[in-house]
Amino acid sequence: MIVEIVNLLKKEYLYKQKLASQLEDPYKVLISCLLSLRTKDEVTFKATTKLFQLAKTPEQMSKLKVKDIEKAIYPVGFYKTKARRIKGISKILFDNYNSNVPADFDELLKFNGVGRKTANIVITYGFGKPGIAVDTHVHRISNRLGLVKTKNPHDTEFALKKILPKKYWIVFNKLLVKHGQQTCRPIGPRCFQCVVNDYCKKVGVDKRYYEKI
Repeated sequence: MIVEIVNLLKKEYLYKQKLASQLEDPYKVLISCLLSLRTKDEVTFKATTKLFQLAKTPEQMSKLKVKDIEKAIYPVGFYKTKARRIKGISKILFDNYNSNVPADFDELLKFNGVGRKTANIVITYGFGKPGIAVDTHVHRISNRLGLVKTKNPHDTEFALKKILPKKYWIVFNKLLVKHGQQTCRPIGPRCFQCVVNDYCKKVGVDKRYYEKI
C-alpha cells in the first residue's frame, strides 16, 4: 500500500508542479533547517535569503557578529538561540572541517542543535543519500494514513524504514510536506480532494471532513 501512496503523491506533486529532485548546497540546507524549527516556511525562506546575503560560507558566517545574524533572521522562532548556534556551527565547520559539511549522519549529530530530522534532511537534500526526514507533516500523515502507529517522530522514522523501500526514502519527506501543506492539513484536512483518500485510515480526522466525498 505504501508504494501505491507514494506513486500517487508523486504524480500529484512532483509531476504537476515539477519539483525536480536536485541536490542543494549542504551548508545552505543545514542553516535553513536550523532556522525552520517552530517557524513557518515563508518566514524561514525570507530569513535564509537575508542571512545568505550577508555570508555564504562557514568562514564568512563565523566572522559575523551574533547581533548581525539575529537581525537578519528575525522573526524566526528562538532567533537569538539560533543565531548563536549558526555562528558556533559555522566556526566549527571552518576550523575543523575545512568549511565542508560532513556527509556522515552520526557526525552531523555531534553539532549542537542538530537532531535526527535535520541530519536526515542534510543527508538527503544535500548529499543525495538515503534517509527519511520526519517532521510534523511526515509524522502526522503517516499515522493518519495508518501506515504506522507511533507517538513521536523518532519512532516514526524507524517504523517507516521497515515498510518503505529504500529508493523512496529521499522523496518521501518532500511529498508528505507538500501534501500536508496543501491537502492533509492538521486542522480541516481536505479529504474530499485527496488523491490517496482510498488508502487512508483517517486516524484522528473529524468525520465531517470526509463526508463531503
